[in-house]
Amino acid sequence: MSVTDKLVSRLPKIGDRTGHAPVVAVVKLHGVITPTPSPLGRGTININTVESALNRAFDHDRLAAVALAINSPGGAPTQSALVAERIRLLAGRKKVHVLAFCEDVAASGGYWLACAADEIYAHPSSLVGSIGVVSAGFGLTGLLERIGVERRVYTAGSNKMRLDPFRPEKAEDVAWLAGLQNQLHDQFAGWVRKRRGDKLDSDHEDLFSGEVWTGARAAELGLVDGLGNLREVIAEKYPGAEISVAEPKRPLLARLGMAGAAGFGLSGADRMLAAVEALETRAAWSRFGL
Repeated sequence: MSVTDKLVSRLPKIGDRTGHAPVVAVVKLHGVITPTPSPLGRGTININTVESALNRAFDHDRLAAVALAINSPGGAPTQSALVAERIRLLAGRKKVHVLAFCEDVAASGGYWLACAADEIYAHPSSLVGSIGVVSAGFGLTGLLERIGVERRVYTAGSNKMRLDPFRPEKAEDVAWLAGLQNQLHDQFAGWVRKRRGDKLDSDHEDLFSGEVWTGARAAELGLVDGLGNLREVIAEKYPGAEISVAEPKRPLLARLGMAGAAGFGLSGADRMLAAVEALETRAAWSRFGL
């Protein structure tokens, strides 16, 4: 081997981690979708928590694609829409392809986020879909009287206290809520149809019923484009590309590793709110057996 051949053989190959390989930026979208931050630092998704991560991902100077790693049982429809719209805006501005990967669950608002991608992939065992709207609460009528507390509420406007959990439920309020849910459901279904188009099995009567499917069945219905995990799909589509993970910002307690310290630094009221939040979060995941 000549001296020149030896020198050439030592040059970095295309795809080596040399700083010259293309990059696929991964944004982790993990948690319940809610505008309310978690006092104990649990993962939540909203436009404020993911904005910086999305900006970092789409701003990479060697960007080949952006991948969304989604693990969410859903949550607030407005926050789902705001995050999805931000992804589409950045993708259009940067002219970059976006892929979504459904992990354990991408349901309801989690699937709304997945539809912001140009391609959606799932593991065969992932739980995907739940294209519907749900509202939940508690009926606490008579509770305050039994413990000797008088509640005083003053309003201007006859409909300011619809579905007050401390008052008896009214049929007209339930009908009003159903109308609101139908409007949101139409928006959700419209978004899915817009993003998935002719890929959907539009003849399937349960497609927009709120039903949940495995990733394998979701592929048959056109809810996802294929089966596979993030690393294997990226390796196939972008050989030699580096993976760069952009993490959403986390609250201070989580960054300090104290998210599990029950009640750390919280007032009595905040501890109560944290307990309620934990129950609601647990309920959101448990709907999918997780």
